[in-house]
Amino acid sequence: MKICYDLIIAGGGMVGSALACALGGTDLHIALLEGAPLERIRPDLEPDLRVSAINRASQRIFAAVGAWDSMAAWRVSPFRDMRVWDATGFGHIHFDSAAIGEPLLGWIIENRVIQYALLEQVRQSPTIDLLCPAVLDAVEPLEGNGWQIRLNDGRELITDLLIGADGAQSKVRQLTGIDTSGWNYNQKAVVGNVRTTEPHQETAWQRFLPTGPLAFLPLHDGRCSIVWSTTMEQADALLALDETEFAQSLAEAFDQRLGAIIDVGPRDAFLLRLQHAHAYVKPGLALIGDAAHVVHPLAGQGVNLGLLDAATLAEVIMNALTAGQKINSLKVLRRYERWRKSDNLLMLGVMDGFKRLFGNSLPPVRLLRNLGLNLANATGSLKNLIARRAMGLTGDLPQLARVID
Repeated sequence: MKICYDLIIAGGGMVGSALACALGGTDLHIALLEGAPLERIRPDLEPDLRVSAINRASQRIFAAVGAWDSMAAWRVSPFRDMRVWDATGFGHIHFDSAAIGEPLLGWIIENRVIQYALLEQVRQSPTIDLLCPAVLDAVEPLEGNGWQIRLNDGRELITDLLIGADGAQSKVRQLTGIDTSGWNYNQKAVVGNVRTTEPHQETAWQRFLPTGPLAFLPLHDGRCSIVWSTTMEQADALLALDETEFAQSLAEAFDQRLGAIIDVGPRDAFLLRLQHAHAYVKPGLALIGDAAHVVHPLAGQGVNLGLLDAATLAEVIMNALTAGQKINSLKVLRRYERWRKSDNLLMLGVMDGFKRLFGNSLPPVRLLRNLGLNLANATGSLKNLIARRAMGLTGDLPQLARVID
């Protein structure tokens, strides 16, 4: 027996569940597929190893779909300043929320907290079926732009519109024949949570080392989440160190900016790459988030781009419903692609350029980037423009992400 849906979202992570929430108020019959249920958030639960720097636009999306209050009640950490400096020279830049008339720059939130809050909203919607655990196994096109989906437990579903929100290795993208371009950086990001002798000061810190950036991000309990992007060999060596050796290496790499490392939690690492789908849409199909694009994490923009994808696609779909148009038509879906693709490509290019610029050890390049950092820091208008764009306060934003006057 095949169950029919208007829309199926493959992937119940942060981006897929945000899209489901955004469409939960429509009459669409939606299925959200998630492979692994999350453990309920508890005060005594150790912080997730993976966190996201959430900007103001993303927070507005969370608030609009009703998930923000739950996140704030659990664990969020605002950051009001960001300090970036070059380990090989004198260059530095300081972003201060007060200088641009804002109360904060953004929030550091555990991925698990974001996902769980959104899934709680999904569970409350009478028009959304949360199928969890449910893993997509096969996809076959139907006449009329629809799709037949088979899950790994044998269940079969039919949908007019299929959304791939299933990450960088998206099965939806692969099974529907959409190619990608990109490259591996031959780097890994080592992640973990640490406690320092000095307080994090609600500041996001980032030091550019010759092997890659090292970030200390403030957590709600006074600890810092670290993201240390480095060579494959050094990442493996860092994971192999005991806690004392790792703490010493980390403090030295961070130039003791927050004092000694006095507590080290579990560590992990993930590969870094740049990737972009050749197309975001086909008839009856759309890709969002990492299924469509993967960016270097040095500026923490990956999940914010994905959430803008979700909010934009939701707006396009709702506008089509209002106009009496088919939501799975290529004409409708290309509105989403045109809206988001150029902005995503620009961000991918900028982040790749920064990665290569700060990874270049040639003396003239080092001098120029240090001078550039200091010049940007001294030019208030330029610095504020960069900050406001990164915060999601400017740009061609979907309705859910805009400031409400």
